[in-house]
Amino acid sequence: MLQIFLKGGPVMWPLLLTSIIAITVVLERLFFVLGEKARRNEDAVDAVFASAESGDYEQAIQAGQGSNDFVAKVLTYALEHREPSHANALIRGANRELKRFNRGLSVLDTVVTLAPLLGLLGTVTGMIRAFSLLGNQELGAPTAITGGIAEALIATAFGLMIAIVALIPFNFLNSTMEQARHEIEDAASRLDSVLNGIRPPSP
Repeated sequence: MLQIFLKGGPVMWPLLLTSIIAITVVLERLFFVLGEKARRNEDAVDAVFASAESGDYEQAIQAGQGSNDFVAKVLTYALEHREPSHANALIRGANRELKRFNRGLSVLDTVVTLAPLLGLLGTVTGMIRAFSLLGNQELGAPTAITGGIAEALIATAFGLMIAIVALIPFNFLNSTMEQARHEIEDAASRLDSVLNGIRPPSP
Protein backbone atom coordinates (compact mmCIF):
# COMPACT_ATOMS: atom_id res chain seq x y z
CA MET A 1 0.00 0.00 0.00
CA LEU A 2 2.83 2.39 0.86
CA GLN A 3 4.52 1.67 -2.47
CA ILE A 4 1.30 2.36 -4.33
CA PHE A 5 0.88 5.57 -2.38
CA LEU A 6 4.40 6.76 -3.18
CA LYS A 7 3.88 6.02 -6.87
CA GLY A 8 1.10 8.58 -6.89
CA GLY A 9 3.57 11.44 -6.99
CA PRO A 10 3.97 14.62 -4.91
CA VAL A 11 0.24 15.39 -4.96
CA MET A 12 -0.36 12.37 -2.73
CA TRP A 13 0.92 14.25 0.33
CA PRO A 14 -1.76 16.97 0.10
CA LEU A 15 -4.27 14.16 -0.43
CA LEU A 16 -3.00 12.43 2.70
CA LEU A 17 -3.33 15.65 4.69
CA THR A 18 -6.84 16.14 3.33
CA SER A 19 -7.85 12.63 4.37
CA ILE A 20 -6.46 13.13 7.89
CA ILE A 21 -8.42 16.37 8.26
CA ALA A 22 -11.58 14.66 7.03
CA ILE A 23 -11.21 11.73 9.42
CA THR A 24 -10.55 14.06 12.36
CA VAL A 25 -13.62 16.19 11.62
CA VAL A 26 -15.85 13.16 11.05
CA LEU A 27 -14.85 11.51 14.32
CA GLU A 28 -15.28 14.73 16.30
CA ARG A 29 -18.71 15.37 14.74
CA LEU A 30 -19.89 11.80 15.33
CA PHE A 31 -18.95 12.04 19.01
CA PHE A 32 -20.78 15.37 19.14
CA VAL A 33 -23.96 13.89 17.61
CA LEU A 34 -23.88 10.91 19.96
CA GLY A 35 -23.39 13.24 22.91
CA GLU A 36 -26.32 15.43 21.87
CA LYS A 37 -28.57 12.39 21.50
CA ALA A 38 -27.56 11.19 24.96
CA ARG A 39 -28.31 14.61 26.44
CA ARG A 40 -31.80 14.86 24.97
CA ASN A 41 -34.32 15.40 27.76
CA GLU A 42 -37.95 15.67 26.68
CA ASP A 43 -39.06 15.95 30.32
CA ALA A 44 -37.08 19.17 30.72
CA VAL A 45 -38.65 20.63 27.57
CA ASP A 46 -42.13 19.67 28.79
CA ALA A 47 -41.37 21.24 32.19
CA VAL A 48 -40.34 24.51 30.51
CA PHE A 49 -43.57 24.61 28.52
CA ALA A 50 -45.71 23.65 31.51
CA SER A 51 -44.32 26.50 33.60
CA ALA A 52 -44.40 29.01 30.72
CA GLU A 53 -48.01 28.18 29.88
CA SER A 54 -48.99 28.80 33.49
CA GLY A 55 -47.25 32.18 33.37
CA ASP A 56 -44.43 31.23 35.74
CA TYR A 57 -41.50 32.23 33.55
CA GLU A 58 -38.93 32.11 36.34
CA GLN A 59 -39.83 28.51 37.08
CA ALA A 60 -39.64 27.75 33.36
CA ILE A 61 -36.14 29.23 33.22
CA GLN A 62 -35.05 27.17 36.22
CA ALA A 63 -36.41 24.01 34.60
CA GLY A 64 -34.42 24.67 31.44
CA GLN A 65 -31.20 25.74 33.13
CA GLY A 66 -30.71 22.31 34.66
CA SER A 67 -30.79 20.56 31.28
CA ASN A 68 -28.21 20.09 28.53
CA ASP A 69 -30.92 19.40 25.95
CA PHE A 70 -30.34 21.76 23.01
CA VAL A 71 -34.06 22.50 22.62
CA ALA A 72 -34.35 23.32 26.32
CA LYS A 73 -31.33 25.62 25.96
CA VAL A 74 -33.01 27.56 23.16
CA LEU A 75 -36.22 27.95 25.15
CA THR A 76 -34.35 28.99 28.28
CA TYR A 77 -32.30 31.58 26.39
CA ALA A 78 -35.44 33.01 24.83
CA LEU A 79 -37.17 33.27 28.21
CA GLU A 80 -34.14 34.88 29.82
CA HIS A 81 -33.93 37.49 27.04
CA ARG A 82 -37.63 37.85 26.23
CA GLU A 83 -37.42 41.61 26.75
CA PRO A 84 -37.66 43.64 24.59
CA SER A 85 -38.43 41.04 21.89
CA HIS A 86 -38.90 37.35 22.58
CA ALA A 87 -39.01 36.65 18.83
CA ASN A 88 -35.47 37.96 18.39
CA ALA A 89 -34.39 36.06 21.49
CA LEU A 90 -35.76 32.84 19.98
CA ILE A 91 -33.82 33.47 16.78
CA ARG A 92 -30.58 34.19 18.65
CA GLY A 93 -31.02 31.13 20.85
CA ALA A 94 -31.69 28.91 17.85
CA ASN A 95 -28.67 30.27 15.98
CA ARG A 96 -26.43 29.63 18.99
CA GLU A 97 -27.38 25.95 19.07
CA LEU A 98 -27.45 25.39 15.31
CA LYS A 99 -23.97 26.89 15.06
CA ARG A 100 -22.75 24.00 17.21
CA PHE A 101 -24.37 21.50 14.84
CA ASN A 102 -22.94 23.25 11.79
CA ARG A 103 -19.35 23.28 13.04
CA GLY A 104 -17.01 21.32 10.77
CA LEU A 105 -19.48 20.87 7.92
CA SER A 106 -17.76 23.53 5.81
CA VAL A 107 -14.49 21.64 6.24
CA LEU A 108 -16.06 18.39 5.02
CA ASP A 109 -17.68 20.25 2.14
CA THR A 110 -14.26 21.58 1.16
CA VAL A 111 -12.73 18.10 1.36
CA VAL A 112 -15.44 16.63 -0.87
CA THR A 113 -14.70 19.33 -3.46
CA LEU A 114 -10.93 19.55 -3.06
CA ALA A 115 -9.95 15.87 -3.03
CA PRO A 116 -11.07 15.09 -6.62
CA LEU A 117 -9.40 18.31 -7.80
CA LEU A 118 -6.13 17.26 -6.18
CA GLY A 119 -6.53 13.86 -7.82
CA LEU A 120 -7.08 15.60 -11.15
CA LEU A 121 -3.95 17.64 -10.55
CA GLY A 122 -2.05 14.39 -10.01
CA THR A 123 -3.53 13.10 -13.27
CA VAL A 124 -2.31 16.15 -15.16
CA THR A 125 1.20 16.08 -13.70
CA GLY A 126 1.47 12.32 -14.30
CA MET A 127 0.42 12.67 -17.93
CA ILE A 128 2.80 15.59 -18.41
CA ARG A 129 5.61 13.40 -17.12
CA ALA A 130 4.65 10.54 -19.43
CA PHE A 131 4.36 12.71 -22.53
CA SER A 132 7.55 14.59 -21.74
CA LEU A 133 9.38 11.27 -21.83
CA LEU A 134 7.80 10.57 -25.19
CA GLY A 135 8.80 14.03 -26.37
CA ASN A 136 12.38 13.35 -25.34
CA GLN A 137 12.22 10.14 -27.41
CA GLU A 138 12.89 8.00 -24.37
CA LEU A 139 10.97 5.14 -25.94
CA GLY A 140 13.51 2.74 -24.57
CA ALA A 141 12.20 3.36 -21.09
CA PRO A 142 8.58 2.13 -21.24
CA THR A 143 8.56 1.63 -17.49
CA ALA A 144 9.11 5.32 -16.88
CA ILE A 145 6.33 6.20 -19.31
CA THR A 146 3.82 3.79 -17.81
CA GLY A 147 4.92 5.00 -14.37
CA GLY A 148 3.71 8.47 -15.25
CA ILE A 149 0.36 7.08 -16.35
CA ALA A 150 0.14 5.01 -13.16
CA GLU A 151 0.86 8.14 -11.13
CA ALA A 152 -2.05 9.83 -12.83
CA LEU A 153 -4.46 6.95 -12.17
CA ILE A 154 -3.38 6.45 -8.54
CA ALA A 155 -3.81 10.13 -7.67
CA THR A 156 -7.24 10.20 -9.30
CA ALA A 157 -8.33 7.05 -7.49
CA PHE A 158 -7.22 8.34 -4.09
CA GLY A 159 -8.86 11.70 -4.65
CA LEU A 160 -12.17 10.11 -5.60
CA MET A 161 -11.97 7.65 -2.71
CA ILE A 162 -11.45 10.45 -0.16
CA ALA A 163 -14.36 12.45 -1.61
CA ILE A 164 -16.71 9.45 -1.60
CA VAL A 165 -15.83 8.46 1.97
CA ALA A 166 -16.23 12.06 3.21
CA LEU A 167 -19.51 12.57 1.36
CA ILE A 168 -21.40 9.93 3.36
CA PRO A 169 -20.80 11.43 6.84
CA PHE A 170 -21.21 14.93 5.36
CA ASN A 171 -24.74 14.10 4.22
CA PHE A 172 -25.51 12.35 7.51
CA LEU A 173 -24.36 15.35 9.53
CA ASN A 174 -26.35 17.69 7.31
CA SER A 175 -29.49 15.64 7.87
CA THR A 176 -28.81 15.62 11.62
CA MET A 177 -28.53 19.41 11.63
CA GLU A 178 -31.76 19.75 9.64
CA GLN A 179 -33.55 17.47 12.10
CA ALA A 180 -32.28 19.61 14.99
CA ARG A 181 -33.43 22.73 13.13
CA HIS A 182 -36.96 21.32 12.74
CA GLU A 183 -37.16 20.39 16.42
CA ILE A 184 -35.97 23.85 17.47
CA GLU A 185 -38.39 25.58 15.09
CA ASP A 186 -41.33 23.52 16.38
CA ALA A 187 -40.47 24.30 20.00
CA ALA A 188 -39.82 27.98 19.21
CA SER A 189 -43.16 28.29 17.44
CA ARG A 190 -44.94 26.79 20.44
CA LEU A 191 -43.15 29.09 22.89
CA ASP A 192 -43.87 32.08 20.68
CA SER A 193 -47.59 31.26 20.88
CA VAL A 194 -47.37 30.96 24.65
CA LEU A 195 -45.59 34.29 25.07
CA ASN A 196 -48.10 35.95 22.75
CA GLY A 197 -50.90 34.69 24.97
CA ILE A 198 -52.18 32.13 22.45
CA ARG A 199 -53.05 28.95 24.31
CA PRO A 200 -52.25 25.72 22.47
CA PRO A 201 -55.22 23.50 21.76
CA SER A 202 -56.03 20.87 24.37
CA PRO A 203 -54.85 17.37 23.43
